[in-house]
Amino acid sequence: MLYLALSVLFSSLIFVIFKLFSVYKINTLYAIIVNYMVAFVVGVLFYQGEVTLNEVPQKSWFWGTLLLGCLFIVVFNLMAATAQRVGVSVASVATKMSLVVPVLFGVLVYREQLSPLQVVGIVMALGAVYFASVKGKSMTLGRSSLWLPVLVFLGSGIIDTSLKYVQEAHIKADEFPLFSATVFGAAATVGLLLLISKSIKEPLKLGFKNILGGIALGVPNYFSIYYLLHALQHPSLSSAAVFTINNVAIVMFSTLLGIALFKEHISPRNWGGIALAVISIILVALF
Repeated sequence: MLYLALSVLFSSLIFVIFKLFSVYKINTLYAIIVNYMVAFVVGVLFYQGEVTLNEVPQKSWFWGTLLLGCLFIVVFNLMAATAQRVGVSVASVATKMSLVVPVLFGVLVYREQLSPLQVVGIVMALGAVYFASVKGKSMTLGRSSLWLPVLVFLGSGIIDTSLKYVQEAHIKADEFPLFSATVFGAAATVGLLLLISKSIKEPLKLGFKNILGGIALGVPNYFSIYYLLHALQHPSLSSAAVFTINNVAIVMFSTLLGIALFKEHISPRNWGGIALAVISIILVALF
């Protein structure tokens, strides 16, 4: 449970740092790419073994990291587009509701057993994510904008499911730092190619504060994945329980951090979502 708690902590810090990006006018795309570079370096530094560059492509999980690296960049841009065109609440709910995808994967592929109370907890978790995330008026989606949150939902779910599959089938525990570093390295490479293509139309302005923002984001970003991989190895928790607790606890904790650090207004509906989150975590974790 310690690894899961650390994953929740570092994932919640990511949302706080994103909030600070808007406060200090940091270019999100530049900071995200720097963040992936920093996460790559942190992973290499934490890896205990010896490895050369030509050995990494021979690892059974290597091609999976390339796919994940591409997904990280693509899903991030979809999340940004959803937030800008449809709303931040829609983007947040679509991202966290994606816990359904790895949960179903664990049940259907790995034959993980869920008790009736755990099923109730997962259903309550979906309600908790919605009510804790939505701010202001209820979300309304037109047909033309519906595809964006759907793609965010599917993309986020595929990332979590891929992490579970690669962790289960291909990675040894002592290779977690190297695997995580390779994922972030692939994401950084895709991001750099994207920046190069953008530089053809307009000059790049990296800026010191964008680099600093990327460094601040890269460290917790790395450890959120690193500790999630460790949590998925917990013998007494199914992947369905891990992903449910992880996603719902992130929503709950990041909401509380928003209140404490940024004096965010929390409606009765949001408080109801937090209460549902606590109950759902208890049901999924204990039963």
